[in-house]
Amino acid sequence: MQVKIQDKSSVKKVLSFEIPKEKVAKELDKAYNELKKKADIKGFRKGKIPRKVLENRFSKEVHADVAPRLIQDSFIEAIQEHDLNIVGGPQMDPPDLDPDAAYAFDITVEVKPELEEVDFKGISLEKNLYAVSDAEIDGQIHMIQRTMAKKQPVEESRSVRENDFVLIDYQGFVDDEPYEHTPKIENYLYGIGKDALPKEFSEKLIGSVPVQDLEIPVGYPEDHPDENLKGKTILYKVTLKEIQEEILPEINDDLVKDLGSFETLQEVKDSIRNNLDKGYQQRIKHELSEQIFQYLLEKYTFEVPEAMIEGELNGIVSEAEQAYAANNTSLEQEGLSRDILFTQYRDVAEKQARRHLILDKIITQEKLDLTDEEMDESLEEMARGMNATVDAIKNFFKMDPKQLEYYRHSQLEKKAVDLIIENSTITEKEPDGDDKDAAQVSEAPASDDEVPASK
Repeated sequence: MQVKIQDKSSVKKVLSFEIPKEKVAKELDKAYNELKKKADIKGFRKGKIPRKVLENRFSKEVHADVAPRLIQDSFIEAIQEHDLNIVGGPQMDPPDLDPDAAYAFDITVEVKPELEEVDFKGISLEKNLYAVSDAEIDGQIHMIQRTMAKKQPVEESRSVRENDFVLIDYQGFVDDEPYEHTPKIENYLYGIGKDALPKEFSEKLIGSVPVQDLEIPVGYPEDHPDENLKGKTILYKVTLKEIQEEILPEINDDLVKDLGSFETLQEVKDSIRNNLDKGYQQRIKHELSEQIFQYLLEKYTFEVPEAMIEGELNGIVSEAEQAYAANNTSLEQEGLSRDILFTQYRDVAEKQARRHLILDKIITQEKLDLTDEEMDESLEEMARGMNATVDAIKNFFKMDPKQLEYYRHSQLEKKAVDLIIENSTITEKEPDGDDKDAAQVSEAPASDDEVPASK
């Protein structure tokens, strides 16, 4: 077999193959001999069918079977012989097989770029020293207090105020006829000023005294997301039945008795502080990583295989689709499509691919690996985050070794980032107001003994 490799770019190559006709003939002989044993043609005994008859009847099928095997065997041999680090799938238009001639074909492939050694030592970084404040903890406690609040009817005779809750019946009408898309709703508890109903409800209800019938016209804009409401004016007939107010429990040890295994308010505060601190540490690591890659991506330029960019784009779009689905909507409902997102996020995807390639180079040049202890610790951390057992995580990976390899490589990338940070020159500073406000803290999922902190 002859193979010639032509460089179309630093990451794209065309492999031109020519398989001698002798080998083609040999493979065809093998295929027809196997076929002779199994073929059943009227007028001939099985195993005694002449080759010419088989060729006349089955040549198309035989060629369709032999050609892919010749291509695959030749391709694998070329990859091994020339040590090609292929990414993505090969591209080719296979020609028909001629039994009396050499089999020639081209395969276009993309390969990982060969990067020069990455000098990552001595990068200057700024580290924001985020610290959890008492105000943040108090804010989380107040959120818990609100979730445990109870609502009770207002006993005094008064009108509706802001922040009240009201018990109402309502139904929408168009041209004095009940509108099927705004059916009658009874005993609906509505928070004044909340977004569940149009703002006109709050505006009309404030100052009203139960029990009272009200009419609330609502005009919906032409760009309203609900096709059944856009451009329409709906007259809502509302019965204000009752005013309720929110009664907040006291902030003491009794407030936290139903939160997992907590016994005291201080235990909950300590858990919140721990979660917020974890989030800040993740934020610090993220900020340092962004500075690192801003430096490295400017310093090292190289061509990125299109297959890697498309792989990153597919991941980004799939995450977007899942996020919309979790909110009971879709890309199409939001006026988006995969093509639109592919265009919008191409630059992001290319940067992500560049990051992976740089980290791959550092992993190789520094001979980074994970010890069994490091892998076990990582799996334990993953199990805690997913509220699962380590055995369950290990069983999942046993069923899908590719996912295990992907996970292992992601942990090696984290180890590479840690190595870069360890070898950087870090200047610590207090975060200014903008930095603190921008710190989107995202801590690990809480266990039974932790209260999730939200920022």
